[in-house]
Amino acid sequence: MKICFLGAGSTVFAKNVLGDIMLTDALKNIEIALYDIDSARLEESRELIVRLNECINEGRASVKAYCGAENRKEALRGSDFVVNAIQVGGYEPSTVIDFEIPKKYGLKQTIADTLGIGGIFRALRTIPVLREFAEDIEAVCPNALFLNYTNPMAMLSGYLQRYTAVRTVGLCHSVQVCVKTLYKTLGLEMPEGHVEKIAGINHMAWLLEVRDRDGNDLYPMLRKAAAEFSDPECKNLVRLDYLKRFGYYVTESSEHNAEYNPFYIKHRYPELIERYNIPLDEYPRRCIRQINRWQEQKELLFQGGEVTHERSREYASRILEAVVTDTPYRFGGNVLNRGLIPNLPSEACVEVPCIADGNGITPMLVGELPLHLAAMNQSNITPQLLTIQAALSKKKEDVYYAAMMDPHTAAELSLDDIVSMCDEMIEAHNNTPYRVLW
Repeated sequence: MKICFLGAGSTVFAKNVLGDIMLTDALKNIEIALYDIDSARLEESRELIVRLNECINEGRASVKAYCGAENRKEALRGSDFVVNAIQVGGYEPSTVIDFEIPKKYGLKQTIADTLGIGGIFRALRTIPVLREFAEDIEAVCPNALFLNYTNPMAMLSGYLQRYTAVRTVGLCHSVQVCVKTLYKTLGLEMPEGHVEKIAGINHMAWLLEVRDRDGNDLYPMLRKAAAEFSDPECKNLVRLDYLKRFGYYVTESSEHNAEYNPFYIKHRYPELIERYNIPLDEYPRRCIRQINRWQEQKELLFQGGEVTHERSREYASRILEAVVTDTPYRFGGNVLNRGLIPNLPSEACVEVPCIADGNGITPMLVGELPLHLAAMNQSNITPQLLTIQAALSKKKEDVYYAAMMDPHTAAELSLDDIVSMCDEMIEAHNNTPYRVLW
């Protein structure tokens, strides 16, 4: 059994996923192929994963590293599972472009990795790379299960699911902590054995139902607590506002959801930024912190030679375990809609409950969302689908359409400014190694 980790230079994340696998009895003898285009970061990850294998797995897994596009096929060859965690263009130059050019036009962002103009251009420079990955997978490991962790999740997973033969499921970190975060924010003790139903799209999936183990509906109590909540320093105010105004809580953080709609980041109402504690330019700050702290983090990870690990909340190892042992495991996955949520487009990539077992991944029928929640999702789905169309057509006009339909961009900019901004961003990205529309 073999797993290939694409983007293995993401050392901390590689440690979490592969450490989880090494702590899983059915997966301890796995063959691990680490792949990246950054030789220095790849070597750091290789050293760490080798040491982790020795410390927690008695060296039972085999670990090899492969660097550069010329070695990618060999890394993938014979893989049963592929984990994707790449970031095309990194902080510099690509993320800087995604933030600084829109800012010139008065368009403010927080994270810009899932939707908005930043998410659109992140997809446009990533989809061509995934196209190359898919060609290699179809050639050397056509039956592999592809676990995509890279954002923008719905655009990238949706592209692979619709236009390649790669068996793809998108995985996020937010579904499994949704209810826990809500209870923690409201200062409530979460009941043991609660039952939840979550569905929608990535980063905007809705907590549709939450019940205690006896079947009692917990939402009335949660809505009342949210309505009475009054901590102005809370960092989760956008999601609580969703709960107050729409009646449902959303999976992803307030810093993300602040930019997925036309409601909170508005130049005419600058006081909303402070009112909802919206951290503008958060992602660039986070990147800079991570870059500056990497040496310290690396030393902590190695801990003088002893590398430890506790199984994380990530889905990957549990999905692999379920597939290998044919023991069903339920999780929130990103899959093609195909009628799972009938009042969202069939070709949309939706986030719904799925079952992993010996047959692979089986998504579960959800049914229609409340109409206003479906409308919120649709406002994000349209630019997602148009971005995929632009990546395929390689036409500037399709990029314009995606940006015009983005709810935050459209609320802030004129059509002329949207076109000018897109043209400027296309030119800027195409003057780097990480081109768009190629």
